[in-house]
Amino acid sequence: MKIIKHTRREHLTPKKIQLLKTIDSFLTKNFYSPTIAELASNMQLSRSTIFEHIEELKRKELLSALPGKARSLKLTSKARKLLKNVSATNRKSTSSFEQTIRFAGKVAAGLPIEAIENPETLTLSSHFGNTDELFALEVQGDSMLDEDIRDGDIVICRKSPVANNGQVVVAIVENNNVTLKKFYKEKDSVRLQPANKKYEPIYSSHCRVEAVVTGLIRKL
Repeated sequence: MKIIKHTRREHLTPKKIQLLKTIDSFLTKNFYSPTIAELASNMQLSRSTIFEHIEELKRKELLSALPGKARSLKLTSKARKLLKNVSATNRKSTSSFEQTIRFAGKVAAGLPIEAIENPETLTLSSHFGNTDELFALEVQGDSMLDEDIRDGDIVICRKSPVANNGQVVVAIVENNNVTLKKFYKEKDSVRLQPANKKYEPIYSSHCRVEAVVTGLIRKL
């Protein structure tokens, strides 16, 4: 997904953009900058990872700090301009995301029923709720075939750090790899279960749930 359009665009990962937003939000609320420990806790990342992100953002002239002084992180004007562009693009994406489709009623997949047109509209928010918590991913692979999730399908995901057993989730496992699997909590680990006998389950003690799958879009 294209996030911003910017001259000499800085190639930032979503996590680095989230880090800039988190620092900006903390500064606005508290009038002083957060510590690495506070950022690590807020973003559920290790302190070393936060430190590496901050150093890279400094090199890109998006963050500044006074040497040896705590709570001195500040966003540069370049960073504020970047976040402004990101927000504008996200608003545009949300507007496009909420384009309506005419909802014409019901159609029988068994015995025919009377054709009655229903003058309503269909949007993602009308089916899934707050779209701020939703995002879409294209499926690559066939490990979820028995759940009727096929290669090339678009899954609608709701951001969530937790899941119930049996739910299909987007999860981060070792080495920051992302996968789409069924979630099961085991005694000492998490089992990410494929829905295809060709694949073995993934067991992880460092699994992080990013989202729960709530819907699917497929072109015929």
